[in-house]
Amino acid sequence: MTIIDIISNFFGNLFAFDEAHPLLFTQFYFWAFFAIVFAIFSLIKNKILLRNTFLFFVSLFFYYKTSGLFTLILILITIYNFFAGKWLFSRNKEWSKKLIIVTSIIINLSTLCYFKYAYFIIDVVNNLFKTDFAIFDIFAYTGNILTNSNRFSIDSILLPVGISFYIFQAISYIMDIYRKRIQPVKNIFDFGFYISFFPQLVAGPIVRANEFIPQLHKKYFLSRRQFGIAIFWIMNGLAKKIILSDYIAVNFIDRVFENPLLYSGFENLAALFGYSLQVYADFSGYTDIAIGLAMLMGFYLPKNFDSPYKATNPGNFWKRWHISLSKWLQDYLYIPLGGNRNATFGTYCCIFTIAAVGTLLTGSIWVAISILLLTVIVGCTAYFHPEKRKTITTNINSMNTMLLGGIWHGASWNFMIWGGLNGIGMIVYKFWKDWNVYVRTLIIFLITAIIGELCILFPHPAFNVFFVWSFLIFIGTFSRMIYNLLKGKNPFQWLEKCWAILQTFVFITFTRLFFRSGSNLNPAEANETAWETAKNMINQIGSSWDFNKIPQMLYEYKNIFIIFVLGMIIHWLPENFKRRYRIWFANMNIILMAFVVVIIIFIVYQFITADLQKFIYFQF
Repeated sequence: MTIIDIISNFFGNLFAFDEAHPLLFTQFYFWAFFAIVFAIFSLIKNKILLRNTFLFFVSLFFYYKTSGLFTLILILITIYNFFAGKWLFSRNKEWSKKLIIVTSIIINLSTLCYFKYAYFIIDVVNNLFKTDFAIFDIFAYTGNILTNSNRFSIDSILLPVGISFYIFQAISYIMDIYRKRIQPVKNIFDFGFYISFFPQLVAGPIVRANEFIPQLHKKYFLSRRQFGIAIFWIMNGLAKKIILSDYIAVNFIDRVFENPLLYSGFENLAALFGYSLQVYADFSGYTDIAIGLAMLMGFYLPKNFDSPYKATNPGNFWKRWHISLSKWLQDYLYIPLGGNRNATFGTYCCIFTIAAVGTLLTGSIWVAISILLLTVIVGCTAYFHPEKRKTITTNINSMNTMLLGGIWHGASWNFMIWGGLNGIGMIVYKFWKDWNVYVRTLIIFLITAIIGELCILFPHPAFNVFFVWSFLIFIGTFSRMIYNLLKGKNPFQWLEKCWAILQTFVFITFTRLFFRSGSNLNPAEANETAWETAKNMINQIGSSWDFNKIPQMLYEYKNIFIIFVLGMIIHWLPENFKRRYRIWFANMNIILMAFVVVIIIFIVYQFITADLQKFIYFQF
């Protein structure tokens, strides 16, 4: 082989898209890529237009290496929204502005829905109207016509990596211009850079236009401490991803979720709790690396996680988890629906549409009766108690937001159930916190007694799970009531907070049963397979356990349990303590820092799996 052939093969591989090996933060090739990018960036960092243009094309290349020809969709979204922003800003009449806003939202969301929800929509239509429509990929069909070949399959629709993130950023840009928070970007390369900035392009955080666009025109600045903090976030993210996420997933969690019936109830429960750590370490690990990379280039991405498993209730959890998405949904969905002020047409349209479709698809008379009864109760309460209407509409808007947030995560009923459960948790807590300890104790006692009766009359593993959970809540609430009766003076507030954190963690973990069951699946099979997986895991967890075998299982999976416990301990460390060791690392002597980084990388890569695992949120 000649030198020319070697060079030709090298550049051929460099610029070829390999679907099986996308460019990941955990690959050596990514860090070689970033080293070259950063070296060139260092030469042009203060030539703002050239810098932004360079990073735009670098980001397109990165996305191409991750998603191939789907880069064309990213380019089309960039071009359309750049000009839509200019058209919107140039209009003086309100009706004209609203027309552009509506058109832009329809185009952006239609693109997202086509790729992400085609299977879901076809499934709904076929079930409702007993039709037999099949998936047809119009983009693949167009590609075959243009290339005069059958290169692209028209019988399936693939989901472009990160499409939700960059489309949400495009909508943010248009909405922020309409709300006069920003002026449109003058140069399409600057705007393209905002939409496609590669550290956060494929899995967030979602960057709001009014937060990031002002940074486009600032000169590069990076202090010595900021450099250290950036390196810390990168190392922190790699450790989370490879040790706390990939290792426990490949060696335990994935195996259980793939075949739950082959494992005991204890192993299924351990896998479920392990997944809570895995998904957090995976997603927050990605954003830690993204924040560190962006900081090295002088750009600042929003904080996306705030120790979410320290949350004391479901509402507080969603203020700490995927913060950029939660704020986006609040600003561009919850508030436009009416927020905590009132109900709008969209409020009732969303909730009734979701309820009607869900009822028709389940085909269950009991689901229909339950929804009708709930509607009557809520309607009568709002009619006869006007003072409660605001609370009711606030809760309906919250439920709509969580249901649609669930659907954002995936085109599967499991994701809708997951979102709905989180919405119910938030609403229930609002009532729970307003009751005194005696009312709480009575209510949870009645719920526990009812579930206990169901366990006897209609034995089912799901009832067993709910009985154990409600009984534990009753024990905690009853203990608090006894403490009140004994005239306690609050010396155990820390214990009460720990109990609230534990209960929230358990609740969030059990909702994740539906989240994980619907993940990593082809949309064509997601609904049936996901529901079957969730049902099998509940059956195993709720069936009788052989407690004598648990010590043996703990020993066999000792590495998994040690990593899980250490991961949770680190997560629950006080924030002030974490801040101190971040600053200590950032202020470290450069030579010592380099030595520590080498040690961290050596330790991290002892845990690396044979096949590098994609980040979970790539599929969203």
